[in-house]
Amino acid sequence: MEQTIPQDIIERAYSGTATKEDAMKLLEVPLFELLSFADELRQIAVGDKVSYVVNRNINFTDKCLGNCGFCAFKHQENYFLGVEEILNKTKEANDAGATEVCIQGGLLEKPDIGFYQKILSSIKSNFPDMHIHAYSPMEVYHLSKASNLSVENTLKRLKNSGLDTMPGTAAEILSDRVRKIICPSKLPTRKWIDVVTTAHNLGIPTTATMMYGHVETWEERIDHILIIRDIQQTTGGFTEFVPLPFMPYNNPIGEQMIAKGEYATGGITDLQIYALSRILLNTHIPNIQASWVKLGKKLAQVALNCGANDLGGTLMEEKISKSAGATNGESISVVELEWIINTAGRNPVQRNTLYESVI
Repeated sequence: MEQTIPQDIIERAYSGTATKEDAMKLLEVPLFELLSFADELRQIAVGDKVSYVVNRNINFTDKCLGNCGFCAFKHQENYFLGVEEILNKTKEANDAGATEVCIQGGLLEKPDIGFYQKILSSIKSNFPDMHIHAYSPMEVYHLSKASNLSVENTLKRLKNSGLDTMPGTAAEILSDRVRKIICPSKLPTRKWIDVVTTAHNLGIPTTATMMYGHVETWEERIDHILIIRDIQQTTGGFTEFVPLPFMPYNNPIGEQMIAKGEYATGGITDLQIYALSRILLNTHIPNIQASWVKLGKKLAQVALNCGANDLGGTLMEEKISKSAGATNGESISVVELEWIINTAGRNPVQRNTLYESVI
């Protein structure tokens, strides 16, 4: 096949300086050439290892003050887990060999920072080796305002209680135009950046996510990825980038799209997103995660040939995507994850949250 990607774009991608204009031009090249180029960069960055983590999601409440138009999770059951119930779920995770619990919840009307700290300290007291990956930037921002504390002091208290890392969720699309449409009460782009960079500066690594496929443009998707790259160049605090396709069911934004005959993204767009993520983040964030929950197991496996090198976690339970129509399950076994990786021609590696190999 004749090369159609301009040489200057290839060189900038190799050096980690690909631009927005480069990304837009890459969308015009033949699909398989784009995917192949991203796969080449993946091979150079991380080789043939594909990682996964044995973990458990714990969504401790679906009660939420938010008005996000993409959410199908809040008030489904109006439940709230106490510390003992969270500890019971953590014990189940520990007994199953998990190295991480991921803890998030809705925005409570009167959040008590003492409760959030007690979750952390209780887990650390009972399971000192369990990594706690908890509280989104929105949760931290909401908690800081309710507690009359700065974001920095809120994060310090959480870290001192046992917080190890944070999920980089609530990012959606880092465009205030988009956020005013899909999540008007959520923290604006600048505040999300501030919370995340403050966490990084305090020694709390985070992930980075992008929820795409609703009202955003290709330009806004690319801007989002480049914002993540800019933060990483400053702090080095991101462990991974996780593109997340929008689930359009049981929520207002999705219902409006479906009524218009629109169904979020197709598989081709998903793979283009993964490829551009690898290309734009090359030399900056080595780990691009394919979400088997969102993509489905087959497309997630294909994404491993389009720039992705991680399949996420075993989860044990998953409520948020399921409530929005995801049908790919809430849990996956290590055996099945390794089968997916092996049959993709890659080498499975169990990792911890910080991408260190678990023997």
